Amino acid sequence: MLQRDYVLEIIGQFVEGVSRALRRAAAGEKDGLLATEQEIGELLELDHATALALAPDSLVTMMVLSGMGDSVAAYVCYALERLARLYEHAGDEDTAGLRRLQAKAVAESFGCDPDTPPAELAAVDAELFG
Repeated sequence: MLQRDYVLEIIGQFVEGVSRALRRAAAGEKDGLLATEQEIGELLELDHATALALAPDSLVTMMVLSGMGDSVAAYVCYALERLARLYEHAGDEDTAGLRRLQAKAVAESFGCDPDTPPAELAAVDAELFG
């Protein structure tokens, strides 16, 4: 029960933080991209720069090893896919490609859909990407 409460708490914090960060990124604020990556790192309990520099399969391995991969995969997958779109819009094709491959690896490994936002992020998704 305590672990479930803990997971719900960190997911709640992630939803709030990533929503703010994605809004800033979508508005063209470069620090919004970094803030979104930081939110992903915090959710994974990893340094964001290290985690998001990993090859897609290595990122999945780190999620599996954390023991929380199943609980947070849909959120990570969603954020990575939306980051890919935002990096692409900003003209950074290399980073967009890596984020898209990372999202795909998470989706395939944990059975989530990168095009479908988690329920808690559906409103912000419709606002920014709909």
